[in-house]
Amino acid sequence: MSLPAIEAPALAGLRHAFFTREGGVSEGVYASLNGGVGSKDAPEAVAENRRRMAVHLGVDTLLVPYQIHSPLCLAVTEPWRERPRCDAQATALRGAALGVTGADCGMILFADRAAGVIGAAHAGWQGAFGGVLEATLETMEGLGAKRADITAVLGPTIGPQSYETGPEFVARFVAADASYAGFFKGSAREHHAMFDLPGFIGHRLLTAGVGRFENLALDTYADEARFFSYRRTTHRNEPDYGRLISAIVLE
Repeated sequence: MSLPAIEAPALAGLRHAFFTREGGVSEGVYASLNGGVGSKDAPEAVAENRRRMAVHLGVDTLLVPYQIHSPLCLAVTEPWRERPRCDAQATALRGAALGVTGADCGMILFADRAAGVIGAAHAGWQGAFGGVLEATLETMEGLGAKRADITAVLGPTIGPQSYETGPEFVARFVAADASYAGFFKGSAREHHAMFDLPGFIGHRLLTAGVGRFENLALDTYADEARFFSYRRTTHRNEPDYGRLISAIVLE
């Protein structure tokens, strides 16, 4: 089964997908390819949506962890049954499909083709600020990857023109590193600023020494037809929201 998923030029030749919200069976605010088991969507609909994603990738199941906005990355040495609490995974296991969910937070897929190691990370501001990206690179290295050979691709994420933050948020970043002020620009609201989460993710990865970084520049908030968005849902006072899934397979 083929879904209208997005693929990255930098990962050409590797089985992967940045799934959109299109091609599933969910209804209402979840229409239609909702992959979020933590949503209030009908469980049977989410299960069918995930089944379709797995078929698209040519695997039996997707390994998607219980995400907690942490800096934790798990080295997957065998398919797990009980979802681990972490926000990134890496593996050298053939046939394993590593996935993460998102609905504004960054979803990053990693690959070192030469070493045969892949990874997937979920990075909102907390994860990116807290070190989940660096942890993913370190875990991949532990499995035999070389940092300079790793390609990282950022999929659908809330864009810099859509992410407004308050003064306390800006202060937290600048207190950690004064150069982080460059990821904020003025907002129409006084004392507020627009945050460039994709730019910050790219900066952290490149500073950490990743070999190649590609940002697909897909704004989840602005593109309602293709993407779910937690912030858009919040602004509309909707009852809940769907989750996107991005995944990669080591053949």
